[in-house]
Amino acid sequence: MKALLVRKDEESGKTSAAVEDLTEADLPEAEVTVAVEYSTVNYKDGLCIGPGGGLVRKYPHVPGIDFAGTVEESSDDRYKPGDKVVLTGWRVGEAHWGGYSQKARVRADWLVPLPDGIDTRQAMAVGTAGLTAMLAIMALEDHGLAPGHGPVLVTGAAGGVGSVATAILANLGHEVAAVTGRPDQGAYLQELGATQIVPRDELTEVTRKPLESEMWAGCVDAVAGAMLGRVLKQMKYGSSVAAIGLAGGAAIEGALITPFILRGVNLLGIDSVMQPYENRLRAWERIARDLPMDKLEAMVQPATLSDLPGLGRDILKGQVKGRVVVDVNA
Repeated sequence: MKALLVRKDEESGKTSAAVEDLTEADLPEAEVTVAVEYSTVNYKDGLCIGPGGGLVRKYPHVPGIDFAGTVEESSDDRYKPGDKVVLTGWRVGEAHWGGYSQKARVRADWLVPLPDGIDTRQAMAVGTAGLTAMLAIMALEDHGLAPGHGPVLVTGAAGGVGSVATAILANLGHEVAAVTGRPDQGAYLQELGATQIVPRDELTEVTRKPLESEMWAGCVDAVAGAMLGRVLKQMKYGSSVAAIGLAGGAAIEGALITPFILRGVNLLGIDSVMQPYENRLRAWERIARDLPMDKLEAMVQPATLSDLPGLGRDILKGQVKGRVVVDVNA
């Protein structure tokens, strides 16, 4: 079987990535062996493939923080040969060998059966990013968000999380205001269902006002940093922000009294890594039901194992649009 293997030179500390031939004997011990069909490229994958390799615990290493495929062998009664499954999170691709391999061996607890209405390629067009987007939307709904309450802001909208969040929110009947720093992405975001394109500069401009006009009924924030500080000042009374990423930095500016006390805004942290089985299954069922698959195709950029070193660099530079789907058998 073929896999993308990242190796580290012990003398120089430099890492290198290349497609190599492996056998099943090389795989780690676990309950379920999966014939991997598709994986994706996420920001963490770029970090694992790149020269720093800071997320990787042990070398040599197979990155790929998610994958979908077919069960080949299982010592766990929950999974039988032929079952279609998807895996996201649990430090796969970081602390454990991941999806950039034609076969993977993982713990049964990490898997979720694919629900009806979505195949393995579509599951990876969604991937960890899309699962995170769905978890964020579910959290906003749990805190009262419903269509008709007003525009929902999506920051980093052209990225993986933002693209899926935009498409799902629009399909559910929400007005979606999509934030992007690239004017050329406006048509793409409108195709996904965005009704308003917000230039990133409008939300990164420094202002000393403690509060601004109420604008957003909810927000899926994939950026954080200065943008999140500004967005919080514009949230409607009793609304919520689901924060899922730190691309813009971990520090936010603002006073505790505004908007959290004066407007009762909720700041919800979303972590897709260690989600309980029930949450992951519910989220995938919602994705199969609420994400229009024709919109999903507009997000997809196909790739093979040999493309991954270059794509790992591109995603760290912010040059990847939508979702990269890796056909590991191509």
